[in-house]
Amino acid sequence: MSKQEKPATPSAQQLPKNKQTTLGLYVDAAQSYAMWKAAPEQVKLIDVRTPEEYGFIGHPEGAWNIPLAFVTYQRKSGKTEYGPKWNQRFVAEVKKIAGPNDTLLLFCRSGDRSAMAVNQLAAAGFKNAYTITDGFEGDKVDDPGSVFHGKRMRNGWKNSAPWVYTIDPEKIILEEAVSKKTQE
Repeated sequence: MSKQEKPATPSAQQLPKNKQTTLGLYVDAAQSYAMWKAAPEQVKLIDVRTPEEYGFIGHPEGAWNIPLAFVTYQRKSGKTEYGPKWNQRFVAEVKKIAGPNDTLLLFCRSGDRSAMAVNQLAAAGFKNAYTITDGFEGDKVDDPGSVFHGKRMRNGWKNSAPWVYTIDPEKIILEEAVSKKTQE
């Protein structure tokens, strides 16, 4: 994609710090859908959410699920604890499907993790990795009079473009033995 074809997007100054990237390449969900639809063979959609989010909340058809982190679960003293386990193979997995000059559109729930993922890819030499600033679920509605107040119903892929629950096993990265069974 040439520089003149890049869509008009929010500037870094308009984004919260946690959604800014070192590459400075930003698109919203509607723009990213148009980019992908125009060149589905050249533009890769990468969902950096957990496999649970990808499967249970939905995803764009054709999106790769390469998690930035996995969720771990442990039982301790009768309680279940969970937390993130960072995917040490994130960049290596992206390199299996894309080269450093390919156009990549990365998204998470709302744009924070995808910005972190873009920064990792930039450090590894990727040059055209965009973050989808409103993510898959979008931003929260901030209207106390709305029944959707506090819900992620404003923008985002889920509110802007088609999506599915169907999982292509070739496009989802799972890590074996992430969950540990512990003794009570």
